[in-house]
Amino acid sequence: MEQQQLDEAARTPVLIDLALQGGGSHGAFTWGVLDRLLEESWLQIEGISGTSAGAMNAAVLASGWTNGGATGARAALDAYWERVSRAAAFSPLQRSPLDHLLGRWTLDTSPAYVAFDLMSRMLSPYDLNPLGLNPLRAILAESIDFDRLKQASIKLFVTATSVRTGRGRIFRNAEITPDALLASACLPTMFQAVEIDGELYWDGGFAGNPTITPLVRETDGQDTILVQINPRERTDQPRSAAEILNRLNEISFNSPLMKELRMIALLQQVADPGSGEGARWARMRTHRIKSDQLAEFGASSKLNAEWKFISLLKEEGRRSADEFLKAHGDDLGRRSTAELDVLLAEC
Repeated sequence: MEQQQLDEAARTPVLIDLALQGGGSHGAFTWGVLDRLLEESWLQIEGISGTSAGAMNAAVLASGWTNGGATGARAALDAYWERVSRAAAFSPLQRSPLDHLLGRWTLDTSPAYVAFDLMSRMLSPYDLNPLGLNPLRAILAESIDFDRLKQASIKLFVTATSVRTGRGRIFRNAEITPDALLASACLPTMFQAVEIDGELYWDGGFAGNPTITPLVRETDGQDTILVQINPRERTDQPRSAAEILNRLNEISFNSPLMKELRMIALLQQVADPGSGEGARWARMRTHRIKSDQLAEFGASSKLNAEWKFISLLKEEGRRSADEFLKAHGDDLGRRSTAELDVLLAEC
């Protein structure tokens, strides 16, 4: 352990940016990734762009960082997810005895989930939840010091989608409030649109999941690590109504990110690497941390915040981040490990 600490201290620090996708309770995978990355003192996080659960993770990390650096950030993330799990224990959306028996983490046979799913297709959140209650509001208030967040050294970029225009809005540190985070995670079929400054917002995944551009333009870090939750490809054909809807959501939530990455790849081909903003685009290095295991869980498992499940996701996140560092740790600060040019061939 002492030798490892000496090796880390001897490494040249690398400024990195993080791009965190949303995905409900699957955001616990990102928790694990962050927990592992924060153990590396040579990795210096300058900016984080997040959407939905990714935005929650980003804000909690940055808030915790203001109160103890990496140690404070890890403790804050632990506390946040523990609160989420405790709150979920009182939710009617629980795994059924059959799911428990078969070792499945989905809620597909949960009577409460089935009833909720059917009602959400016929009734809006304004009918089902006229008071607009969201248990995450109290959890965020406990987990994040929003005043200190405004002065945090880590730059935050949280995306939400305007209901009126369909365009994304980026909330930065000084603008981030509980409402901004709830707007970023506001699924239209589950929650009422969140009003901020007279504008209504839905989930940021419709506009950017997450948005990469501010990381390039507004930070000095040249290495961006995308933590991917939503699978881009599925080999099995969706047949049930739930499977089809889930795949549609995955495609629609991945589409803005893919378009932005293709745009960046094109800019890198024509940008002047010498100086100015062109140099920022030309020198951007991209990396990705993901896990094929996430594709094995059904869509309803994104509403399952049972402690055993999110602990499993956290450990998978830690394992995936550790695997990435072993394979590509030496590439950080030197070269991309997720080449954007490949995406151009897929257009």
